[in-house]
Amino acid sequence: MRTTVTYLFDPLCGWCYGASPVIGALAQHRDIQLALAPTGLFAGSGQRMDASFAAFAWANDQRIASLTGQRFTEAYRQNVLGRHDGAFDSSAMTLALTAVAESEPVRELEVLRALQEARYVDGLDTGSAQVVETVLRRMGLEGVADQVAEPDLALRERNASRLQHARRLMRSLGAQGVPGLVVHGATGQRLLGGNALYGDVEQLLRQIQTD
Repeated sequence: MRTTVTYLFDPLCGWCYGASPVIGALAQHRDIQLALAPTGLFAGSGQRMDASFAAFAWANDQRIASLTGQRFTEAYRQNVLGRHDGAFDSSAMTLALTAVAESEPVRELEVLRALQEARYVDGLDTGSAQVVETVLRRMGLEGVADQVAEPDLALRERNASRLQHARRLMRSLGAQGVPGLVVHGATGQRLLGGNALYGDVEQLLRQIQTD
């Protein structure tokens, strides 16, 4: 019997990027049904990149790299953190993920990973809708890219509803941030915090399957 697990995340969260290898392994496991739930934590945040925020982010990124082995390149440091007119806003990425979930759901995790790598490895500012469109078109997702370029009211509303659902789930379980996993078991729902996502996959599976 497969266990349903909901992944709470934001595509701009560095710690979520750090968790991506483990999340990818869970998605491939025969006993796990993984559902993605973007929370919109950094969507519409209003945060602008400046020298102070960039320094904080880079220090945090080095901790993530040390713990997980994920790459944060000099291109990212120079072209994203070093660009002090950019917006730290996951709105376009979150909207793109919702559009993918509706049209090609089996590719949503692939798109999330591509957007994370575009930022942290390729040094592209994925806070920009134009950059998000470019990544989608490179993946052959022309229809989704068009939706991100000119999102209609219906897509915006469905996206907002999706984020609200994820936030309600977070509140109901006392989650303080992302990433996190919600395990849906016979006895109800329980939260596994982010620390569970940076270690051994088999150990995580044992935590998930303990009910």
